[in-house]
Amino acid sequence: MATTISIRDIAAHVGEVVTVRGWVYDRTDKGKLQFIQVRDGSGIVQCVAYGPGMDPAQFEAAGRLTQESSLIITGTVKENPKAKKSLPVGYEIDAQTVEVVQMAVDYPITPKEHGVEFLMDNRHLWLRSQRQWAIMRIRATITRALTDWLDDHGYLRVDTPIITPAAGEETTTLFEIDYHGDPAFLAQTGQLYNEANMMAFGKVYAFSPSFRAEKSKTRRHLQEFWHLEPEAAFLSLEGVMEVEEGMISYAVERLLDKHRQELEIIERDISKVENIKAPFARISYDDAIKRLGELREKTDDPEQKELLKIEWGEDFGSPHETALAESFDRPVFVYHYPTAVKAFYMQPVEGRPEVCRSVDLLAPEGYGEICGGSERIHDAALIEQRVSTIGIPREAYAWYLDLRKYGSVPHGGFGLGLERVVTWLCGLPHVRESVPYARMLSRNYP
Repeated sequence: MATTISIRDIAAHVGEVVTVRGWVYDRTDKGKLQFIQVRDGSGIVQCVAYGPGMDPAQFEAAGRLTQESSLIITGTVKENPKAKKSLPVGYEIDAQTVEVVQMAVDYPITPKEHGVEFLMDNRHLWLRSQRQWAIMRIRATITRALTDWLDDHGYLRVDTPIITPAAGEETTTLFEIDYHGDPAFLAQTGQLYNEANMMAFGKVYAFSPSFRAEKSKTRRHLQEFWHLEPEAAFLSLEGVMEVEEGMISYAVERLLDKHRQELEIIERDISKVENIKAPFARISYDDAIKRLGELREKTDDPEQKELLKIEWGEDFGSPHETALAESFDRPVFVYHYPTAVKAFYMQPVEGRPEVCRSVDLLAPEGYGEICGGSERIHDAALIEQRVSTIGIPREAYAWYLDLRKYGSVPHGGFGLGLERVVTWLCGLPHVRESVPYARMLSRNYP
């Protein structure tokens, strides 16, 4: 009697007759031998159909299989070190029976090269490819590791609204919707609600989609992304950095422990990932501006000299973040940004109101900002003043301002963009591969 198994568990069934159910990833015809790569979502296994050892009708069915046809195969599991395309590596099945569930016709994604737009138009099928399969498995593990770390350190997940009455940060990048006749917005962040939840539970996090209508076509930007946002009472800026450092280091450890094969599939330089260890570097915005000036002076490339041009008080662009991160061999915190380029709720530095207690974490290899956080303003008068400057009626923030009247405390938190972290850890050329279905400036299909 055959046991139905998942391919990921095949190592535990050597010598046994098993049944696997899935799809044809590839097939090679060698006359009396058919080598069929079968995937079931958990892994890939090579199934060998040998003509003289099978019922003729079964062998004929094996020879007709097309790419992505669905099937059920029964046979004996064997160890084979040469079966390197299998995942787990080194196992194959000697096929006895082949049942075709559905014969796929003219599957559009073939082993040949395809253009990016073609692949994105067929994203619902492209996800079946080995590379995309590996990326999504890595994404799932990173997600679980990040939230596990927070759960293990006393943070409670408390979900925040997707539809909000006011901006969280930039009013110019909102998706506005009609909420039964009244204007409302898709949330850019759950952070304001996190601050209310923090006052109830002490240490919280939200994990949900965020929406930003940025007119950007860079390799780093999505219109919809998954946003992990921890917030804690009595958490200083230094504490924010410690949380980010610990959480990301833990996620990297889990990734390396579980997905070395997947990292090899996507041709990631694993040594770069192995180097991501605490402590991360720390540098102030003031010192970062000086360093950029020095880098600009050293370069003889006129284009690079122009890209690195920046004055104190300006926010960093992608070239600046890349140049700064290249100075370090692991992520780097840049802290104390100018107040004018950061969100209204960030606490000013004592004695320097033009600078706020903010921090961005920049990833190496040109991947830029992956986390942004700060200490929050906890003084009622100061937050009232800041809200009045952002151009939205005070009534929309009345509940938020209430927080400073009823037991306000110093607190801090940050937001992490999941897709940027996945893109960086996988070494992907573009953020679009880090999410199952990317929403970009020019794409919302499929």
